[in-house]
Amino acid sequence: MIKIGILGSGRIGQVHAATIMRLDNAALVAVSDFFPDAAQALAAKTGAAVQTTDDIIANPDIDAVVIGTPTDTHYDIIHAAAKAGKAIFCEKPVDMSADRIRACIAVVEANKTSFMTAFNRRFDPSFAHLQGRIAAGDIGAVEIVTILSRDPAPPPVSYIKSSGGLFRDMMIHDFDMARFLLGEEPVTVFAVGAALVDPDIGAAGDVDTAAVVLTTASGKICQISNSRRATYGYDQRIEVHGAKGMLRAENQREHTIEIATQAGFQTAPTQHFFLERYEAAYMSELAHFVATLASGAPMTPSITDGLRAQVLADAAQASLETGKAVMV
Repeated sequence: MIKIGILGSGRIGQVHAATIMRLDNAALVAVSDFFPDAAQALAAKTGAAVQTTDDIIANPDIDAVVIGTPTDTHYDIIHAAAKAGKAIFCEKPVDMSADRIRACIAVVEANKTSFMTAFNRRFDPSFAHLQGRIAAGDIGAVEIVTILSRDPAPPPVSYIKSSGGLFRDMMIHDFDMARFLLGEEPVTVFAVGAALVDPDIGAAGDVDTAAVVLTTASGKICQISNSRRATYGYDQRIEVHGAKGMLRAENQREHTIEIATQAGFQTAPTQHFFLERYEAAYMSELAHFVATLASGAPMTPSITDGLRAQVLADAAQASLETGKAVMV
């Protein structure tokens, strides 16, 4: 039985707590949060104890920690948890600074810490199946990957000001997915972007509409399209074209009913929020984390995967600012 402490009892901490409660080989021992009421509320739902972050890390009865705190706290928590011998499951991004992530890698490796970066989309059943078909050679050599990711509405501007920007906050998932599907590391990044949804986002120094082209050393291409607005719901699609054919993962809808009348064909809207769309992925990623801890098998995505996605996000921001392609 893997005993786990959750650091951060907000929205994502609640998701992970619910998942742990459903796993047969894991137990939620303790929760913490900067706001005591949030920790108390989650403890009441789960039966876990409320402890401080420091106490959870120091607790010898806890095997692993789930880090769901604000990004600017990750660095210190990772260092403390690694030195305390805790396995670490960390929400993305690991840190806003690639150099600070490298410092985290150093302490993780020095302490032989099991570490998983929570890129949950790798565990989405459709996306995971698509990648498996690529690996099986069903469409031959990959030539071009297209990733569409659009939120139903932008977050508050107050969040934008501290998020690190669209590339580091939103598109970082797509950078990881690009690496997952291409099977090669991108070597060039070219980005364009604008504030077309909310001018206040532009005034805050960010964009809400962006496109990025990645290329690999062998010439493979990935094109990523992001928007903070999609009037029809949460838009999450992937298409991979290869030498022998094409694979496509479509949106998940609220239901599968289709109606046909004189007005044409009508289907259900897409699932509206990421918690609904990726519910199965959240379950699978934590199940993988716990299973690999129990078996000693390799854990993925690793902290190095977190670094590589961050490097691509940094390169995209630099490309947007300079108007030039950036070598990675």
